[in-house]
Amino acid sequence: MKKVLVTGGAGFLGSHLCEKLLSQGCEVVCLDNFFTGSENNIAPFLKNPSFKLVRHDICDPFHAEVDEIYNLACPASPIHYQSDPVKTTRTGILGAMNMLSLARDLSAKVLQASTSEVYGDPEVHPQHEGYWGHVNPIGPRSCYDESKRCAETLFFDYHRQFQLPIKVVRIFNTYGPRMHPQDGRVVSNFIVQALRGEPITIYGEGSQTRSFCYVDDLIEGLMLMMASSNLTGPVNLGNPVEFTILDLAKLVIQMTRSSSRLIFKPLPQDDPQQRKPDITLAKKELGWSPKISLEEGLHLTISYFQKLLNLSTS
Repeated sequence: MKKVLVTGGAGFLGSHLCEKLLSQGCEVVCLDNFFTGSENNIAPFLKNPSFKLVRHDICDPFHAEVDEIYNLACPASPIHYQSDPVKTTRTGILGAMNMLSLARDLSAKVLQASTSEVYGDPEVHPQHEGYWGHVNPIGPRSCYDESKRCAETLFFDYHRQFQLPIKVVRIFNTYGPRMHPQDGRVVSNFIVQALRGEPITIYGEGSQTRSFCYVDDLIEGLMLMMASSNLTGPVNLGNPVEFTILDLAKLVIQMTRSSSRLIFKPLPQDDPQQRKPDITLAKKELGWSPKISLEEGLHLTISYFQKLLNLSTS
């Protein structure tokens, strides 16, 4: 039985990854300090003898005998990562170093969940893995952007210096059940506001674009990357179908049958104007591409939030 460590395993992505690994017969160690993770996300797994929950902050060293490590631990929404930017930077960099040290001790494969934020507000569109990015190193988003960029540096230096088997993926906007209703990300924001009949907040004119990947597709990509033989990455994982924020808001209103109106507020500093992954590499090397359309994924996500908020659109 393969034993797998998932840091941030009680979070949105981490809990879905733990669930998938358990379904494939793996033994899973879920590491989380619950800064943004939730016990509700992993409650169904707690009685599974193949699942072990460890409360731990990856800024501190950790040891477990495992075969593979998925490093997902880091607050990923602006509201959460900007609430304690020093903590975010420490998690991104010290956490990566601790997981790399553990992987080196064990000769284990280790995957870093990096982010499309390493591209910043891109001057290249769509974004491909060879693009170095356009990132403000001293802005309010820098704690997240730059710690993820530094983590990638550490991963590749460990690979070059110690021949450590690494995997680096750059995750683009992902959504689905188990998102935090107050995480400040656009899909959860719009759905919660629409279901409550509240005004839907759009920053700027809503002309900025994003590409939305449903969580099941993303988890499949992570696992394919881990299973790959000689591919280190970085590899983009995301849905290349591009939508404006305004189009997303209108679609959510339509699908929830909401009476919410749109309100417009100033665009936050360093908010990217365009975000779309070039997934040529993932298609070629992993045979991966998203299968779930935005409409299908939104339907599943809206149903989740209806139950969570005890609301109905009927």
